[in-house]
Amino acid sequence: MSRAKQLFNQPQPTTRNHGGYGAYERLVEEQYIQMLMTNTLNNTFYADTQQLMDDAMVSHQEMAEVDAGFMARALVYARNEGLMRLQPLYGLALLSKVDPDQFAKVFSQVVQTPADFLTILRGLGRGQGGRAVKRQVSLFLNGISEYWAIKYNGRGRGYSLGDMIATAHPKPIDMKQQALFRYLRGHETDLAELPQLQALEKLKATRNPASRMNLIEKGKLPYSVVTSIMQPTRTVWEALMFQMPTFALLRHLNAMDRAGVFEKSKNIDYVTGRLTDAEALRKSRILPFRFASAYEMIAREELRDALRQAVELSIGNLPTLPGRTAIFLDRSGSMQGDYLRIGSVLALALYKQTRGNALFWLFDHMVEDARPKMNESILSQAHRIRAQGGTDTGRPVRELRDIGEKVDQIIMITDEQQNEGSPLYVELERYRRMMNPDLKAFIVDIAPYRQAMVPPRDGKTFYIYGWSETVLTYIAETVAGYDTLADRVRMMDI
Repeated sequence: MSRAKQLFNQPQPTTRNHGGYGAYERLVEEQYIQMLMTNTLNNTFYADTQQLMDDAMVSHQEMAEVDAGFMARALVYARNEGLMRLQPLYGLALLSKVDPDQFAKVFSQVVQTPADFLTILRGLGRGQGGRAVKRQVSLFLNGISEYWAIKYNGRGRGYSLGDMIATAHPKPIDMKQQALFRYLRGHETDLAELPQLQALEKLKATRNPASRMNLIEKGKLPYSVVTSIMQPTRTVWEALMFQMPTFALLRHLNAMDRAGVFEKSKNIDYVTGRLTDAEALRKSRILPFRFASAYEMIAREELRDALRQAVELSIGNLPTLPGRTAIFLDRSGSMQGDYLRIGSVLALALYKQTRGNALFWLFDHMVEDARPKMNESILSQAHRIRAQGGTDTGRPVRELRDIGEKVDQIIMITDEQQNEGSPLYVELERYRRMMNPDLKAFIVDIAPYRQAMVPPRDGKTFYIYGWSETVLTYIAETVAGYDTLADRVRMMDI
């Protein structure tokens, strides 16, 4: 085919990105997965919270009209694989009206506690949501424990568990649950069969430090409740530390360090042991970049070393990427902050996934070899990467071609907001013609913007959205199987 015909056949951009460059619209299913997996409603470089919310609602409504069954599966995927919370709840609120049967199928797989879900319904003008919602809330309430009653009652913050009982009218299954429901509704209750709640009520009433410590430990009271009742001292933090889930422990490392908890070597030993317990990390499903956030806040070297090990352990069982891989990380100005932190951890984890059979370049409007090291921790290397410059997504692919480097797959981690240089799609097509016609490209998009750099018709380029460790697994599996993310979601059992 002549060069003129090749240019003529190249699909023309169908939209513009926030930088004014030509871009493409992906299929509605992909746009929906992208929104679910990346839209946290935090301000981004190019869009404020209200714009992100408006775009999200349009995406939810559009997907509900096109395919409610796909929507239900995507909500489950985003909540459980992407570890996202707010957008799946918004989508579920809409699904409860559009398709109550699909809503009932996935409610328990999307909702951890109905409080935020019911608040969203009320904010959308849906009131209590109707019988389908009440039925699911009632089933949820019949399964709650004392621990849930303590941790998630949330009086004064939207819907409390007591509000839910008044809304759904669940029938208690035994006398203990009847007492629990009475307590949650604020009625006088005999707490003899509810020892944790007994401990909580006594904690509220006492000011004696020794009694408080005894109640916290004996009642195994959650840190979030204890810290809402009292200002934790070093002694209180020490008691709470042994009861915290791994993610809570990670989030409060800095607070505990400031309180002097880690002046005792036995406390450091306990925490470092928890953070380097591979099985506990697997169960906690903590997003890899959360370790990077903690790493940047903590100064104590023993804890930083544990965090470095934690990230290595969290990605240690991932499948190896076969073949030669080029990893490109966007470090342009719009990636500043969490995007670059997330992207750096993912890129370095991918590099280690190749067992070193890869190159890892940073790019903005220029390209720089990141010089990754297999024997240095991901967090230490990620900590050195800084944002700068504009965005030329075609530049690293062009440079790869210019130096004659043949690779089997290209993985680009980016927010896709090109604002200068040659388009990525043009450079991918040139590379395939000149270097490797079977080249597969993976675009890991970690931002909620809806424009894309590659048209849907390119069957060798795969889009992945979000920042959980499942991104890494998906790439390895797709190298062998070639399913799109939308195909995978469509085939899920719910």
